[in-house]
This record gives sequence, C-alpha cells and structure tokens, in this order.
Amino acid sequence: MKFQGREVSMEIRDRKAAQRRAGILARRGLPQAERAAANAAICARLLAMPCFQKAENLLLYAAFGGEVDLAVLAEQAARLGKTVAYPVCGENFTLTAAVPGPDGWEVGAYGIRTPVLERAALIRPEVLDLVLVPCTAFDAACRRVGMGKGYYDRYLPRCRNAVALGVAFEAQRVPEAAAEEQDWRLDGFVTERKVYRGTDEFEL
Repeated sequence: MKFQGREVSMEIRDRKAAQRRAGILARRGLPQAERAAANAAICARLLAMPCFQKAENLLLYAAFGGEVDLAVLAEQAARLGKTVAYPVCGENFTLTAAVPGPDGWEVGAYGIRTPVLERAALIRPEVLDLVLVPCTAFDAACRRVGMGKGYYDRYLPRCRNAVALGVAFEAQRVPEAAAEEQDWRLDGFVTERKVYRGTDEFEL
C-alpha cells in the first residue's frame, strides 16, 4: 500500500508540475492589450467586493513572472486608508506580512520585489482581513497550484480571520487542479471574467 500511495503522490506531483509550467506560459503569453484589460477588470472586480470594502489590513503581492498586477488596487486601498502589506519570503519557506516604509523595497528571494524588513512595519497573520494570493493554475473549486515551495500553504492557516482569495487570469484555469492534501483551498478566485466561490459560509 505504501508503494501505491507513493505512486499516486508522484502522479499528482507530475500533473502539478505540468499545470504549473502551462499556467506560467499562459499568463506570460497574454498579449499586452489583453493583459492590461484583464488587470483592470480584475482590480475593478476586487474593489467592488464586500470583503475588500470591509477589510482594514490586506496582504497583496508584487506581480512577478506574468502574474496579475494589483498595483491599481493597492493604490486605491491606500487612498481608502487601508493598510497594505506584502509577503516577504523567509527561512524554512515562511512568509512575513510587511508594510513597506519610504524607499523600503528591494529585490528579494526569487527576484521578487519585496519590502525591506528592517524598514517595514510587520503585521501578524491573525490581524489580516484579506489575503490575495497569486497562482500558476487553479480550478473552479478554488484549488490552487502555486510555485511549488508551499509558502502560502503554510501561511494561510495562520490567517484565521482573513478571507483568502486567489487572483489569476482565465487562461490559467484548468479542469481540475492537481492539489495534494497539504494544499490550502481558497475561499474564492477572482479573474477578469468572474468570481469563483470556494465557500458558502460567508459573503465574498
């Protein structure tokens, strides 16, 4: 039985790796005009959602490798007086939510633009109201394929008071994401076309 279980696990991981590669290619391959329109539509959709309007402390991300760009959303959130934090990758695949200070950015792990921890205000995960999560691929049931390091899967369970929304282009959607037991299922996913619900327990 152990051998069979190992075979199943390897099969899922192979599928996940294939979905990851295809999703990265799909998001990077979007034409510039289509990407700009999709980014605008996604930010507008997020701005209209009750979970964004109610949130005081948000964790966003700095777009990298063709991810959905949330810069417009971040600017609007700041204008509304919300606190906007960004993830900083640490040892043992941990994340820290950090609010960048003046001139408080650097190129961090994996070449991602990230706040400088020494010049940032830190936010505890349980204080966050909304976490927006990038992905490489996802499905309509709100299962997510990330970059493979498990940062968010370790971090999201600690965000016990936050709504966790995935953000992606429709081109990244797959019929069934190759999720494993430890992969955290999100409360919803937002694309340029619609909002996918991963929960019926509360309003998004």
